[in-house]
Amino acid sequence: MKSLKLPHSLHSSHGGKTLIPFPNRKLALSTGLFTRTITLFSPSIFPSGHCDLKEARRMQFSMSSTSASIQPMSEELMGETSKDLPVSGDSIRRRFLSFYASRGHKVLPSASLVPDDPTVLLTIAGMLQFKPIFLGKVPRQVPRATTAQRCIRTNDVENVGRTARHHTFFEMLGNFSFGDYFKKEAIKWAWELSTIEFGLPANRLWISVYENDDEAFKIWHDEVGVPTERIKRMGEDDNFWTSGVTGPCGPCSEIYYDFHPERGILDTDLGDDTRFIEFYNLVFMQYNKKEDGSLEPLKQRNIDTGLGLERVARILQKVSSNYETDLIYPIIEKTSELANVSYALADDHMKMNLKIIGDHLRAIVYLISDGVFPSNIGRGYVVRRLIRRAVRTGRLLGIKGDGRGNLEGAFLPVIAEKVIELSTHIDVDVKDRSPRILEELKREELRFVQTLERGEKLLDEMLIDALSRAKENGTAPCLSGKDAFLLYDTYGFPVEITKEVAEERGASIDMNGFDIEMENQRRQSQAAHSAVKLDVGNGADLAENVADTEFLGYNSLYAKAVVESLLVNGSPVIQVSEGSDVEVLLNKTPFYAESGGQIGDNGFLYFNDGENQQKAVVEIKDVQKSFGNIYVHKGTIREGVLEVGREVEAAVDPKLRQRAKVHHTATHLLQAALKKVVGQETSQAGSLVAFDRLRFDFNFPRSLLDSELVEIEGLINSWIGAATNLQTKVMLLADAKKAGAIAMFGEKYGEQVRVVEVPGVSMELCGGTHVSNTSEIRGFKIISEQGIASGIRRIEAVAGEAFIEYVNARDYHMKNLCSTLKVKAEDVTTRVENLLEELRMARNEVSTLRAKAAEYKASIIASNAFPVGASNKIRVLVECMDDTDADSLRSAAEYLVDALQDPAAVVLGSCPGEGKVSLVAAFTPGVVDLGIQAGKFIGPIAKLCGGGGGGRPNFAQAGGRKPENLSSALEKARSELVTILTEKAS
Repeated sequence: MKSLKLPHSLHSSHGGKTLIPFPNRKLALSTGLFTRTITLFSPSIFPSGHCDLKEARRMQFSMSSTSASIQPMSEELMGETSKDLPVSGDSIRRRFLSFYASRGHKVLPSASLVPDDPTVLLTIAGMLQFKPIFLGKVPRQVPRATTAQRCIRTNDVENVGRTARHHTFFEMLGNFSFGDYFKKEAIKWAWELSTIEFGLPANRLWISVYENDDEAFKIWHDEVGVPTERIKRMGEDDNFWTSGVTGPCGPCSEIYYDFHPERGILDTDLGDDTRFIEFYNLVFMQYNKKEDGSLEPLKQRNIDTGLGLERVARILQKVSSNYETDLIYPIIEKTSELANVSYALADDHMKMNLKIIGDHLRAIVYLISDGVFPSNIGRGYVVRRLIRRAVRTGRLLGIKGDGRGNLEGAFLPVIAEKVIELSTHIDVDVKDRSPRILEELKREELRFVQTLERGEKLLDEMLIDALSRAKENGTAPCLSGKDAFLLYDTYGFPVEITKEVAEERGASIDMNGFDIEMENQRRQSQAAHSAVKLDVGNGADLAENVADTEFLGYNSLYAKAVVESLLVNGSPVIQVSEGSDVEVLLNKTPFYAESGGQIGDNGFLYFNDGENQQKAVVEIKDVQKSFGNIYVHKGTIREGVLEVGREVEAAVDPKLRQRAKVHHTATHLLQAALKKVVGQETSQAGSLVAFDRLRFDFNFPRSLLDSELVEIEGLINSWIGAATNLQTKVMLLADAKKAGAIAMFGEKYGEQVRVVEVPGVSMELCGGTHVSNTSEIRGFKIISEQGIASGIRRIEAVAGEAFIEYVNARDYHMKNLCSTLKVKAEDVTTRVENLLEELRMARNEVSTLRAKAAEYKASIIASNAFPVGASNKIRVLVECMDDTDADSLRSAAEYLVDALQDPAAVVLGSCPGEGKVSLVAAFTPGVVDLGIQAGKFIGPIAKLCGGGGGGRPNFAQAGGRKPENLSSALEKARSELVTILTEKAS
């Protein structure tokens, strides 16, 4: 890999001084960009004035995996500072994880940007994947862990590029303790990581603690040795972390880096972005906040930390902003190349635009890689808005085409290639998914360019209106803030462009109104996406008292089990009587709980009533997993009384289970067939395995051809006919991936996974139930194929018993159709086409007759036209034509403007049906030349009838839902036409 070119002007961003002092002790370190021999430690990391140099030279941290302590430093580690060397972002990430791994932390992979949590839209924090553990809903698998988590936050998107530290996409490096170590270890390790592992000078580090957290203050001062003047006590808003109104919470402590220690320590404000940057946050989760606001100690105290990779890279690489680190700058460099500008020579505004693209492309690439595709709702809308913002920013930079000779081509995929190149150590799957990512970006960008052009036309119309109103009212022309925001939010128009175009036309913009609209949207966005909600309620207590459910359903549909708990309306009860809905928790079960797209089993729970007669107790209609791996059986008491502690016999409905097994295996075959027919780049984007059908969502840019659907069905049915035995095995996740197993969309996997294989056809990670042999599926039929979002298609199909039912139903309907049409099955299509042609011709005849009737009515009312204007040359006609339909009304208006001759204005209305109003306005060229447009005139008239509409300057149509208002609306039209035409023609 070539060495990174950083802006030359950035080299002296720390005054040209050594930022990371290193002694003569050397170590070979691979940074990802360089492999150099560097030194690790220097006496200068200790704050001057806190302890003398001799004392400092004696001390260093020595950490074990279970405790933190301070030990004397051997003389061999002393020496002079060597020349500092660049440190790559990849090496910082690697060294962080290694640091905590050597202290007993399990290195876990980053979770997907699509969280398994309904309270948040996207993964916004490193702790999110551990939320169930912090809540006590699932047991910890390890006592301590460390991760490099990919995160997305868009609540501050307007600050991206404007500040040195705001991003939509960032990496949060974290170390976590689940009831293991606490403040002392967390603080000391954070300091050791910062000052020894990363070599940050201690006299440049400041600490913040919660104002009442004396324990943390003492650790920082007495044990770590930070001077009291560089420890700031801060209030609840800054240094007390809460997960919500109720739930786990606790004080936090932060480490700040000081870029300008020469400014001294008096009146220091850690919120001063020009001097400080917070790079490490330590949350001490030790309380549970109750509904009354009081705090009670948690049974299990936890540690949740976050170190911003981009921020630390900025510090270690000695650049003036996060954007100029090797994590982002290569993307900016590529953007600069396409824009034909130099970042080093660019002004602040141009640099901001380059940074926006550098940031947004990272977020876009990783979101699409994790299965989030542009749409108008939810996560898809986040991606769409980021893409649109990047496109319009590229236009501001003057980027035209793809930089490869195609001026009509898309430029985002070209920049995305650089993001993908840099992704190796962040997410190894991104490169494999690159064809899909680039194709989606290209399609979305080219589609948005058309939207942008429509926005330009709308802006032109808005300015014409603004200028016209200003002239009429004698005021300065001004575009409303609401209109400017509409252009910004709906059409992706930056307000800067709107302002520039408006000024060229002699108009201003109501920026206060725009800011109000922007603030309203920002407030809604922050409320929806900026917090991770944790709550401790009955669920946490239940999880502590009920063990995980043992699942027996792979091998048996029947089991004896003990009722561990009963829930009614979410609350625990001791017994439940006949007729009540109930949730039953068993110690073991043969029932499959909904997961991996497969719905939960149905069946019954039985118990013996003492007379050796089996009685149905609960009819189970659904089974869900909750609190980790506890199976919740949802059903209704049909007979008797069920109590906690009673032994029951759990029996799954075998016919419905077989239907689910058939559809689940058929889903695997469908994915294999899709990859074989349309390409390996297709991947699952969701699924449903039900008793009556299967549904499979997949990423693909177009609808499937009929021939492709036929080929897919043929492949699947051939695999069914091959009668292949399925193989199921449990293996390590890493081994399964090496073997080529496909992971299911949205699923989380542990270290050991279950692999379901149809030899020679399909291999997937799957916890669902499956047939033993493909012949059990019997047959497969695709019912429909359609698009459900941009770049996402959906196939619905049936198999097994549902396939037989579907074929029988179709055969029944075909026989009835043949009987009705009196033709054979093979002649049905021809007969229907003939009938449709006859119907079309009949409708045309009716339409022609209606038009002629309307013209006849028009010829009668033409005499009602009256003259307007000083010379009485303009003829005006406003009439109601009873129940004439919209098309005939149009014909009548066209007839009338021809009959009345130029200049003439015609407005007609009718009530063609119950609750319907039709309106039409037709103006001759002479009227249009006076500045009156039919499209703009008819809209306000239609609003009086509860509708709207528009059209061209000379002809427009509209509709409404209030026929009772038609008479007054037409009177309003007549009055306004007379007033306007009299004024214009005078």
